[in-house]
Amino acid sequence: MPTWSGARAGDEVYALHVNRCEVFVVSRMRVIDMDRGDCCGTAPTSWRDPSFPGHDDWSMLGASGCGATAVHVDATPVRFDIPISGEQLPALTWRNARGKTRNLKYVVDGRLERSVSLQGFYRLTPESAHALAGLVTVAAHS
Repeated sequence: MPTWSGARAGDEVYALHVNRCEVFVVSRMRVIDMDRGDCCGTAPTSWRDPSFPGHDDWSMLGASGCGATAVHVDATPVRFDIPISGEQLPALTWRNARGKTRNLKYVVDGRLERSVSLQGFYRLTPESAHALAGLVTVAAHS
């Protein structure tokens, strides 16, 4: 599960899914806040208790488990039909805290051969974020 500890209020987060070497934008989420609210349910008293019983549907995005953080988002509907084209995949770029950029690894002939380089929570460069935003916007109007 990705850690949301790197997210901040106002960040845009893109959930991606890989199916048969093709990458899809599942949802664009804008982080509203990271405060535990009434909607989150009772805080756990032991490791056996769910971290955020009010957000069971979000557990697949890391909203449960040890060290989980409350994350409230405004999100586009979850979809699995917004592909990132094979031409766009090699251009996706992330920047780490030190300013070093990296591209998506394991792209062969426009297909993602291994998804390991997508697993986690990474900061997109502005150009890559703009490209993904364009895909979501076009899909919303179709």
